[in-house]
Amino acid sequence: MAETDNRNGPTRRTVLEGGVVTGVLLATGIPVYAEPAGAVAAAASPTPAPTMPISLRINAKDFAVELDPRTTLLDALRNHLGLTGSKKGCDHGQCGACTVLIDGRRINSCLTLAAMHEGDEITTIEGLAVGDRLHPVQAAFVARDGFQCGYCTPGQICSAVGMLGEARAGWPSHASADVAAASVALTDAEIRERMSGNICRCAAYPNIVAAIRDAAEGA
Repeated sequence: MAETDNRNGPTRRTVLEGGVVTGVLLATGIPVYAEPAGAVAAAASPTPAPTMPISLRINAKDFAVELDPRTTLLDALRNHLGLTGSKKGCDHGQCGACTVLIDGRRINSCLTLAAMHEGDEITTIEGLAVGDRLHPVQAAFVARDGFQCGYCTPGQICSAVGMLGEARAGWPSHASADVAAASVALTDAEIRERMSGNICRCAAYPNIVAAIRDAAEGA
């Protein structure tokens, strides 16, 4: 006797039969439905994204590049200009590996568009050294072995350079005992707080803090 449903809805048997048919189709590779020929053609030849000319000043040099206006500064640096020192870690602004300096202030380059920075002075890890002479923060990282795998190091160093500038300007942090003080004493607690946006998966934090402390003291 066939199963019936007084509500004229699908029965348990029809649901099971439908599942078996779908499973066979998926297992054999037979398409469940065929797309219209026009849809396949459209998918094969997508419309290219519009681009715009952008002028960027990076590490005291001028660059002209044609970019999709949605291109992030990080992707412009790495994929279009060959400046691969800035790393793509989380791509969500949470790890700090992509940190660069814009007019001396540190930002996450994965969270900003390249088109927003025409006329700005952009400094990446490649632009910190002067010839063969390392920036004091770079030299301190080498002396203190402030890196292990090195992936986060460019962002750590750029962030430290920007952070030291903030401290010299008297900007307080959540670790500052007196937020109204004219100067900031860069204790280990201050350094850790101010660098908390930069993640090191190798956990080289003690050496990073020591390197930044040395650079701050001019060691």
